[in-house]
Amino acid sequence: MEHEVFHAGLKRRNIPLAIAPFPYPILPITLNTTLREVAKSSSTDPYRFCTTEIHCPNDRRPILFFFMGRVLAVVNQKGGVGKTTTAINLSAALALEGIRTLLIDCDPQANSTGGYGLSRNDERQSTYNVLLGESSLHDITLPTEIDTLRIVPSSKNLIGANVELIQHDRRAFRLRDAIQPERDKYEYILLDCPPALDLLTLNALVAADRLLVPMQAEYFALEGISELIHTLERVRRAFNPILDIEGVLLTMYDDRTNLAQQVRENLRDFFKDKLLKTVIPRNIRLAEAPSYGKPVQLYDPRSRGAESYRELADELLARNEIESPRARERKAAASARGNPTVHFWPYA
Repeated sequence: MEHEVFHAGLKRRNIPLAIAPFPYPILPITLNTTLREVAKSSSTDPYRFCTTEIHCPNDRRPILFFFMGRVLAVVNQKGGVGKTTTAINLSAALALEGIRTLLIDCDPQANSTGGYGLSRNDERQSTYNVLLGESSLHDITLPTEIDTLRIVPSSKNLIGANVELIQHDRRAFRLRDAIQPERDKYEYILLDCPPALDLLTLNALVAADRLLVPMQAEYFALEGISELIHTLERVRRAFNPILDIEGVLLTMYDDRTNLAQQVRENLRDFFKDKLLKTVIPRNIRLAEAPSYGKPVQLYDPRSRGAESYRELADELLARNEIESPRARERKAAASARGNPTVHFWPYA
């Protein structure tokens, strides 16, 4: 039977994915229905696809391209820069906007796992079992307090994966292969990486589409970023040609110091628009929230830390032309209220 390839995109993104395959991974599926039937069915569900053109004879069957979730690795080989804090609170901010989100804890310290109130149970199935092929990602995914957010826990057993994976085939692709069947279930998949450039981080880099790089506004952080870029280029050449930096995020930022402002200017000159406008300030609520097993948005939603991560989520969604369900609700509510009526004195 003759096939016809047509442009398709998500209504929320308004992007013709067939002509923009990167950075959005796509998967072709042959449908046993006409294009008119596809268009009719898509109009009832805003989360499905919509076609840009409806010109297809009834006797032809289309090959449909649809969106699969973006994998974002939160990575920096330097420790103490806010990777786990960013992974926890960015995933929560995205999920609270109605974005279906999965957080995968790839760090043997399991701080992202504990940050959502889950115990560090070594007997529980974790990322370690996924990397060794003993469990599927679907089987070990756990719910959180936020309905649209799920988490894959880690454990200290993951320390041994660096040695055990050496004897396995496709050892750098283990996480990528595990994520692939789950990609269409989520819009964002976040990977919390360990503070090292080891085999665990390599798996995350191979599995990711984009990198989010948290860093402090300090001199040593600038040295570490050059090593990360060198690693990025090597991984791109050898394993993952679409890998790129989504953004560089300044954390624990104090704009009162000349050093912080100077480092920010240096980063802006080097990274241009890759340096995110949002900065994460030093905030005591961000430090307190993990001890309660909650992201800061649930612990203190009015704190500066919670507001900063909401701004970060909004910036990332805007960069990728994604309109969240909550944003649509706010827009609909604003249009329903209409323009306010202003009365001037003396009142009639």
